[in-house]
Amino acid sequence: MSKDKTLQDLFLDTLKDIYFAEKKILTALPKMAKAAQSEDLKAAFAKHEGETEGQVARLEQVFKSIGETPKGKTCDAIMGILDEGKEIMDEYKGMPAIDAGLLAAAQAVEHYEISRYGTLKCWATELGLKDVVKLLDATLNEEKKTDAALTDLAESEVNVHAQMAEAA
Repeated sequence: MSKDKTLQDLFLDTLKDIYFAEKKILTALPKMAKAAQSEDLKAAFAKHEGETEGQVARLEQVFKSIGETPKGKTCDAIMGILDEGKEIMDEYKGMPAIDAGLLAAAQAVEHYEISRYGTLKCWATELGLKDVVKLLDATLNEEKKTDAALTDLAESEVNVHAQMAEAA
C-alpha cells in the first residue's frame, strides 16, 4: 500500500514544477526578445531573463533548505503557455500585432508564476518553513512587479502601436 501524500509532498512536487517552468522560461525569453519589435519590450524581456536567473538560484536555495536536490518535474501548464507564445512568434512574425501577442503571452507566464509562488508561500507558512517563505516572497514580489510593468508597457505603447498600425 502506498503511503498517504502530505502537504510536504505536495509542496515538493509543486516546487519541482515551478523549477522546471523557470528553466523553460529562461530558454524562451531570449527568443521572445529577438522576435519583439519594440525596443522597450526587448528590454523588458532581457530584464526578466536576468531576474529569472536569480529566481532559479532562489529556488535552488529552497531545495537546499528542505534537504532536497534541485530537480524539475515536467510542467504541462508552462509548456502549453510557451507553445502559445511560439505560435504567436510564428503566425505574427513581422506583423504590427506581434508585440501585443508576445506581451500577452509573457503575462500568461507571469500569472502562472504568481499563482504558483503564492501557493508555495502559503504552504511554506503552513509547514513552518520561515526561511523558505522569505525566498518565495521575494520571487512573488518580483513576478508581481514584472506583471505590472508589462501591463504599463501594453497600455502605454505596445497595444496602441498595434491598433494604430491596423487603422493605417
